[in-house]
Amino acid sequence: MGVIVNFDFASFIAIYPQFATLSQPQVLQGALPIAELYCRNDGGGPVTKAETQTMLLNLMVAHICQITYGANGQAPAGIVGRVSNASEGSVSVAAEFPMTPNNAWFMQTPFGAAFWQATAAYRTMRYIPGPRRTFNPRPNQ
Repeated sequence: MGVIVNFDFASFIAIYPQFATLSQPQVLQGALPIAELYCRNDGGGPVTKAETQTMLLNLMVAHICQITYGANGQAPAGIVGRVSNASEGSVSVAAEFPMTPNNAWFMQTPFGAAFWQATAAYRTMRYIPGPRRTFNPRPNQ
């Protein structure tokens, strides 16, 4: 039903240069397996176009990389949620989760938010009817 794509590290870094400081093992053995938990890449998912699957997988890998390793050589932020208020004198930061608990984890990074929006069509119920029964009455005897 779905499609399987190969993750291309070089293309990923070209699209998301903020992760160029990460090593290939960090991305391939660290972030990619976690990303595939959220973005199914085994051919059983709902995405049927390779281009769409590649874009979604790259977004999820970027989300995991930013949460786990940080970006541009900086450590991860460490706070969970969206920064809702910040001050400078005596340093104060407030974070909040969006109103929907289902998307809160995704809204921590721009990549996760983009993934959440891009997958909206795949999170709807799909009705798949069962096999049709054919009624063949027995002939009169």
